This record gives sequence, C-alpha cells and structure tokens, in this order.
Amino acid sequence: MSTSFDDLLQDYAAGKASREDLTRQLLRETYIDAGMAKIDHRRSQRTGCAEVVFCQNKTPDQVAEIMARLAEHEPRVLGTRASAEHAAAAAARLAVDYDPVSRLLVHAREPLAPRGKVLVLSAGTADLPVAEEAAQTAEFLGSLVVRHFDCGVAGIHRLLPALEQFRDARAVVCCAGLEGALASVVGGVCPAPVIAVPTSVGYGASFGGLAALLAMLNSCAPGVSVVNIDNGFGAGYLAHRINVTGG
Repeated sequence: MSTSFDDLLQDYAAGKASREDLTRQLLRETYIDAGMAKIDHRRSQRTGCAEVVFCQNKTPDQVAEIMARLAEHEPRVLGTRASAEHAAAAAARLAVDYDPVSRLLVHAREPLAPRGKVLVLSAGTADLPVAEEAAQTAEFLGSLVVRHFDCGVAGIHRLLPALEQFRDARAVVCCAGLEGALASVVGGVCPAPVIAVPTSVGYGASFGGLAALLAMLNSCAPGVSVVNIDNGFGAGYLAHRINVTGG
C-alpha cells in the first residue's frame, strides 16, 4: 500500500483499501520507534516541513541513526546544534554537509528553488553563529535569504544599505545581543514582520542574553515578535513559514 496520506486516501476511495486497512496503516506508521527516539517521519505531510533533529546532548551514534532513518522517508534532513563529532558519525551513514559556524548538519538529496525573500540581520560579528543558524535554516527550507551583518546601533549608518532590501522582504530576522536595540530600530522602518532574536553576547549585565530578550519583548515598535535567546533555528523556521504563506 502507498505511504503518503494522499495516496492512502486515494486507495480507500478507489476501493483498494478497506476502512480497517486505512486505519491500521495510519496508526502503525505515525512514527518510527528507534528505541532511543520516536521519529516523526510524517511531519512534512502534516506541516509542510520535516522533523528537524536537535543534536545537542545526543550522542554521535544517536544523531547518525535518527538522520539516517529520517532520510529513508525525506529527501532533505536538517540537524541543529551539531558538533563535528555528530557530523562525522552521520557522514558514515549518509551524505551530509556540516557548517561549524551555524552548527547545522544537512542531508539534501534534492535541491529546492528559492522562494520569496527573507532578510537576516545581525547587530555585530559576534552574533554571526545565531544569524547564520537562522539564515541557513530558512535557506534549507526553501526561502531566498539576503544577509546584512554587523549593522548594529553603535554604528547605525551601517544599517542604511539594508533599508532598500526591506521593501520586498516578506520577513526579517534581527539578531542582537547587549541591549538588543536593533530590533526596535528595524521594526520602526520595516514593513514586513520582524522576528527578533536575542543573543547571549555581551558583558556581565547582559545576563547571557536576558537583557536583550527583555528589551525586545518591550519593543515600542509594532510588528516585532521575539524568539528565545540564541534561537536562530526557531527564527529562521518562522521566517520561512511567513515567507511562503505570503505567496
């Protein structure tokens, strides 16, 4: 019997499968039980995006096994917060690319044509790991991404070249540490939704990104949403969803 939801329903409608067959198939294949993980291999059929593997605190062998099992059902698999050891173990099982800056681990058998436009900004060079995690996540999912880095409020003139890019961007990701002021500035001039990412960059009173998080949550600019500290993946994922929902 076919494995996609659409094909299962078509089999049922055509009389090739009984109601009992359909129910049994759907219940049996809701996830893959790999022992240490229950792998949600149907998530892309429900949400449009496949399950993403959070690699941190998993062993290299666990990451390799989960990614390999997902790759049996998905042509594109993404791992986040991966180490070089995770990448080496995964590479022994399937073709992967690893970026040590964003810490993303990618298996991609099929390319995607970039859609729409997502703009990713960073306040400083120190925010690059989080900004690249956001940018590369959105790219992996199929968004066209434009980057403008090191354009924080300490040198606000560095933001000016990016202003033209705001006009046709469907979503903007803004990564900043310290006082997190860049998100409010961008929210005040950008017509697209702004996703603010507080980073854990800064001196002691930044409290590992808490100061930036609270500042972004209290932004006076409307249209600014906030994800958790250093959550570039969540920001890139959300930006992609906004981007493709907009057409």
